[in-house]
Amino acid sequence: MPSPLILTEPEQSMLAGEQGAAIKMAMTLLVSYAGIVGARRLLDIEQAHIDGCLYHGQASLDFVDRLVSQQGKVAVPTTLNVGSVDLVHPGLVRVQRRDDPRRLLMERHEQLGCKPSFSCAPYQHAMRPSFCQQIAWGESNAVVFANSVIGARTNRYGDFIDLCCAITGKAPAYGLHLDEHRRGQHLFQLDADCLAIDGDKLFVGVGALIGALAGIAIPVIEGLPPGSEDQLKALGAVAASTGSVGLFHVCGQTPEAPDLRTAFGGQTPARVNKLTALDIQQALQRLSTVNDKHPIQAISLGTPHYSLAQLRELARLSVGWTAAPGVQVYCNASREIWAQAMNEPTGAAIRDSGIQPVLDTCVYVTTILDAQVKTLMTDSGKLAHYAPGNLGVQVAFGSLQDCLASAQVGHVVRVDT
Repeated sequence: MPSPLILTEPEQSMLAGEQGAAIKMAMTLLVSYAGIVGARRLLDIEQAHIDGCLYHGQASLDFVDRLVSQQGKVAVPTTLNVGSVDLVHPGLVRVQRRDDPRRLLMERHEQLGCKPSFSCAPYQHAMRPSFCQQIAWGESNAVVFANSVIGARTNRYGDFIDLCCAITGKAPAYGLHLDEHRRGQHLFQLDADCLAIDGDKLFVGVGALIGALAGIAIPVIEGLPPGSEDQLKALGAVAASTGSVGLFHVCGQTPEAPDLRTAFGGQTPARVNKLTALDIQQALQRLSTVNDKHPIQAISLGTPHYSLAQLRELARLSVGWTAAPGVQVYCNASREIWAQAMNEPTGAAIRDSGIQPVLDTCVYVTTILDAQVKTLMTDSGKLAHYAPGNLGVQVAFGSLQDCLASAQVGHVVRVDT
């Protein structure tokens, strides 16, 4: 039987309703949740990221409406994940509704004091957390990036609980908030032959494998060449999609893994997995449901949202480039990062190419693709994993170069093997 939750006097005041009805409601739910996960205390958080602004039904709106009616406000700086509507390009969403609850849900979160970032990659924005900072984030790729690449501390908070953390400024002290639960458990060793795989694809393939093999265990990766933040972002995003990875360590690269001993907290790995180039190639192949030469009708780039560095690379490759007739090309990004890129001289290449920006949301969570799209190609391991189920389409995974080359001819080609 877990020990009971111990609340401080200010926390008891919140629970008693002495600081307002909204705080009482949020604290009541948070205390119940803390009991379920076995937390003995609450801790102070410094920021939050809310996944619940993505509409999943009337309950989503009812919950936030109640907090708004109680004059609720977030207690810490709080960003918003993608919503279900591109507020900058509302005509992109095919299914329109009068008094659209999807739009209302996004607006209601703003009324609570949340920043309208509408991005699944808050770590690319000004409110990026710092090492060891306690935060409460929703969105799987954001959680794994914050824990792994930055070394901040958060569990994977789902809808409603993430907002309760933001309203109270508190989170249960359990799981990845605590040092003792951040040690590596499974070791993944890359054979030297893995280094022959193209860089971006290598990171996606490794992420797909560790997600499938590690489950909820914390993986430590040895032998991975130095990667950019965008490559580590891609690794974590697909690992959190093919599995439940909330934290990974890359020996010699991520902040809590300067060496193997530190990564494992001096303990012996519970399991050792050796990964070969063949293992990784097969993992990459499983992300595609169609073969080369298969016709495509759409390309979707950027899941998670593209960074400024990725948009600059897209601009470089877009000079003089156009897609074949009938092939739609979308790029998912936050409004803030997209605006930065478009204000640079190189942004003209993207605009001239006809690539359609998708802001505030993402192709795989709302009705943007035309009904005639049967096959989608993407440079995202996460989107490739989810597309068949979420969108009902066939999918081809490839690098950015593969995607742009395929769009030009209207079928899957590989230029970057």
